[in-house]
Amino acid sequence: MNDKKKEAKANRIKMVSRRSFLETSAMGLGAATLGLPAINSYSEAAEYPVVKSCYLPITDATPIILAHELGFYKEIGLKSERPILIRGWSPIAEAFMARRFNLTHLLLPIPMYMRFGLGFPVKVVAWDHINGSALTVGRKSGIKSYADCGGKNIAVPYWYSMHNIIMQLILRKYGIETVIQNRNKPLTNKQCNLFVMAPPDMPTAMATGAIDGYIVAEPFNAAGELLAKGTIVRFTGDIWKNHPCCVAVMQEEVVKNKDYSHKVIHALVKAELWAYQNTEKAAHIMSKDGAGYLPLPEKIIKRAMIYYDPQVYGKSGTGAIQHPEWNAKRWSCEPYQFRSTTDRVVAELKRTKMEGKVEFIQSMDANKVQNELMYLDGVVEAAKKLGGLHLFDGVNKDDPYNRVEVVEV
Repeated sequence: MNDKKKEAKANRIKMVSRRSFLETSAMGLGAATLGLPAINSYSEAAEYPVVKSCYLPITDATPIILAHELGFYKEIGLKSERPILIRGWSPIAEAFMARRFNLTHLLLPIPMYMRFGLGFPVKVVAWDHINGSALTVGRKSGIKSYADCGGKNIAVPYWYSMHNIIMQLILRKYGIETVIQNRNKPLTNKQCNLFVMAPPDMPTAMATGAIDGYIVAEPFNAAGELLAKGTIVRFTGDIWKNHPCCVAVMQEEVVKNKDYSHKVIHALVKAELWAYQNTEKAAHIMSKDGAGYLPLPEKIIKRAMIYYDPQVYGKSGTGAIQHPEWNAKRWSCEPYQFRSTTDRVVAELKRTKMEGKVEFIQSMDANKVQNELMYLDGVVEAAKKLGGLHLFDGVNKDDPYNRVEVVEV
């Protein structure tokens, strides 16, 4: 293949639009065969390959970004390039499957779809963070509580997302049917229409009344509050205690080179611990006023990662916090992939409505997902070297590698 043809194919990957990954999955598998780079290059490389990562402009990406920005890769003997911002889940998934990047973050259900729906050899090497999302509604939406979601149009960032799962948990609790239809089609007061929208577009759409609200990762809930005069109805971490959202992923052939992959994972886990212990500093670095990884000012990023005032959000306020006793945070970090969470996510996916070819979900086995998709060794090794998993948020010090899922709408 000549250079012009290679360049043309690379450019086509860059130009993937925000259309659903479900619609582009066939192209993703085709892109994965382009050899950018060849599969065996990682295991046979004389030197460690450069860490090439990409991210969506959300706080979920903090560890992947900080591992580079704070020099944690360099400390452990790896070269890394500045992470590349990509503005949609479909383009990120396509680029990762084309092996243009050897590390990225994805919404937890996406790698489940990649591996068990498409047969792509992806590995979840760590949870990237916990909590960090919310349901935000417009001031003219008429939504004051969950019961008011009937007859409304709510955006989710992706069908394969914790946001879609949790939103439908809410709707089922209040006897509201999830429908997926044209936004101009009338709804009954016992139906809520869900649809996919790119996170950066959500605050503006809500402010103009084009949608009633959205459930999404930060900083777009903080932006919805400060820039679009929206209201946070509920933090997702107050519904599913310390749930994962985005996870760090690598290709399986990369993970097999343990000398390399364990170094990458160590840097990621170290970045998570640093961000958990220095969240305000992390917010500054991520912001437009810091290193500029997120296109919003420090005021909004700090609110998105830190501001969790029970007086404002508690039962006497907006009601976004119903469980102050959980001591959850608006955004936090814990890298280990708990089996109990995998079990619950797989179970919830089986009753979550979405568009696309979803037949594989009903036959998906949680044990197989945990054993084949979740790569635990890197996190376990890194956590031990850094002082123990108990140093992270929400971990049982007496039994750090197990937990019980707490879900209360």
